[in-house]
Amino acid sequence: MPIETGLADNPISINALKVVRRLSSQGYEAYLVGGCVRDLLLGRAPKDFDVATNAHPDEVRDLFKNSRSIGRRFKIVHVRYGRDIIEVATFRAPHADNSSNTTDTGLILSDNSYGDFSEDVFRRDFTVNALYYDADTKEIRDLVDGLSDIDAQVLRLIGDPESRYREDPVRMLRAVRFKAKLGFTLSEDTEEPLRKIGYLLQDIPPARLFEEMLKLFMSGYGEKAFEILSEYELFGWLFPDTKNAMAKNERTKKLIALSLASTDKRIAEEKPVTPAFVFAALLWHPFEIERDRLKALGDTNAAFEAAGNVIGKQQLFTSIPKRFSGPMREIWQFQSRLGIRTAKKAESIVVHRRFRAAYDFLLIRELSGENLENLGQWWTDYQEQNPEKRAEMTHRQPKSSSHRKRKRRPPKKPENADC
Repeated sequence: MPIETGLADNPISINALKVVRRLSSQGYEAYLVGGCVRDLLLGRAPKDFDVATNAHPDEVRDLFKNSRSIGRRFKIVHVRYGRDIIEVATFRAPHADNSSNTTDTGLILSDNSYGDFSEDVFRRDFTVNALYYDADTKEIRDLVDGLSDIDAQVLRLIGDPESRYREDPVRMLRAVRFKAKLGFTLSEDTEEPLRKIGYLLQDIPPARLFEEMLKLFMSGYGEKAFEILSEYELFGWLFPDTKNAMAKNERTKKLIALSLASTDKRIAEEKPVTPAFVFAALLWHPFEIERDRLKALGDTNAAFEAAGNVIGKQQLFTSIPKRFSGPMREIWQFQSRLGIRTAKKAESIVVHRRFRAAYDFLLIRELSGENLENLGQWWTDYQEQNPEKRAEMTHRQPKSSSHRKRKRRPPKKPENADC
């Protein structure tokens, strides 16, 4: 039954309203739906706006020339207004229960079955995401008691939780993400299967899992998400080598938590962040273990080979695009370079575009309990000194026989310290 709401007074995207009203004017049903409605009810600013309609993708494309179809498992349409993208999805019907559409574990492979409003409601994941806002009547349609769950701050899957997780194991990560983001609790039946069927995440393509990692760790609540992943024993299915390292070294978990807390803080302060920094922390101890193993075997290029081996193995679980794996390698390689504090080396290091990320990583290593003989403090002091003081600091460090004095100049500001 429709429920009147005060959402009209909230900041709803003008472009989303354009899409809804254009569809309605052509005789289609159209609603704002999902996280945008949930967040508006909670007094939060939605990150994006989604629309659900009975118009099929081709019909949506015909109405909006500024649109394109995306998706394979389920086709949706993106309507673009400059940098603003409104996602339009057709009402879904119950998925066809046959062997060609699902795997042995229940994973849905193809889902392009269109239905009506009431069918679409029960294809949504959580009750709090199954609220439909009618922009014309300014009413919310709620068939699953989602409003009650918002009031109770409870996350509840629609339908049988284990079956819904099997249909799409990424829903387990969505449960973690919403719990971390909203601070809600999971209902008992929604929580119960998580520890039992986490292995199903192995059926998800690594590229899709990478995108989910970005949502979990790069949205401002990464530290909390990491805690919840560990609590429900899901983390090891995503980062198996890191889980093994955590069992051997108590500093591993602390290092990861500190890196995510630092990233969360930068996001809150609207400073730039990069997944390269977070992934460098997630895989640092697996990298160290592999590097030391190769060194023991006499590999003279152990650090380089170890980085390739660790990243290559991780790609089997969560892909890491080269635009991030490259900077991640540099952060690792810089850790040994930061131990060289001769005048020439220090000057070249401090102006390098990766210096800031590598320096921050060094500080986090020390905060995690690693003894680096106050190396982080030395670099902190070095950055704060004028050229003369810097010369004194490096003069007190051991010099190579080939070191020659030269006229020093103030260091340049790093081009992009956070990437």
